[in-house]
Amino acid sequence: MSPAFRRAAFVAVSCIVALSALRAGAETPLERGTYLMRSIVACGNCHTPQGPDGPLPAMELAGGLPIPGPGFTAYVPNITPDLETGIGGWTDEEIIAAIREGKRPDGTTIGPPMPFSQYRDMSDGDVRAVVAYLRNVPAVKNAVPASEYPFPLPPSYGPSVVSVPDPDRSDRLAYGAYLAGPAGHCIECHTPFGAAGFDYANRLGAGGLEIPGPWGVSVSANITPDPEDGIGGWSDRQIKDAITKGVRPDGSHLMPPMAVAYYANMSEADLDAVVAYLRSLKPLPDSAP
Repeated sequence: MSPAFRRAAFVAVSCIVALSALRAGAETPLERGTYLMRSIVACGNCHTPQGPDGPLPAMELAGGLPIPGPGFTAYVPNITPDLETGIGGWTDEEIIAAIREGKRPDGTTIGPPMPFSQYRDMSDGDVRAVVAYLRNVPAVKNAVPASEYPFPLPPSYGPSVVSVPDPDRSDRLAYGAYLAGPAGHCIECHTPFGAAGFDYANRLGAGGLEIPGPWGVSVSANITPDPEDGIGGWSDRQIKDAITKGVRPDGSHLMPPMAVAYYANMSEADLDAVVAYLRSLKPLPDSAP
């Protein structure tokens, strides 16, 4: 066998190995970001304008939704790459700081309801994957009013985030905690307030949080394994149907802002991880009215 033939054979085998690795699940940042944004992260659930029949055409992530809160009205910003009304002029690092730390490039603080208590722990790889997706959505010119807060916003939500390692997807329980926390912020919506904010220490997942919006006021459900007030009596399939179809075991439907249309795109492995995490929570009765 000539040296040239051996080199050609080596290159051919290397290409086959590389293609096999890609088919086995290697992801580019854009592929990972597309999956996250169209499933568990679901930024479009707030940032895409809605009409009576669902998301408005050609307006993905263009913002504008007013979200009333206790004493404030937040207007969801345009996060498309439009240079004038979106984030097209922001650097990757500025977008990451906005997501994880609530800081705009001009130094001002982003107010609620952005779930910074969870997004601060989104991994470096995943937050950069989200940025890759944001860079690739069509730019939409849509000026959004400034949010109105009749109280001062904090100068920061904590120290600067330096680096967060990527989660171990082979550890189903830990990965489920990551998906339901930093990625999807499920536990923020499903945990009531205490004296100092979300009462993660005592009421994690116990529900009872009132969430106002164009739909009225939704009250988040108890997602702990409590057999009476929570989901302890539900099968894995029933939990998955609630997440991906918005249907409880009794046939009743969940209310917005549950991002069912996005969660329907979650992989079976990711759903298994979330269910495993929910099963691990401390069973708690419903919060007091």
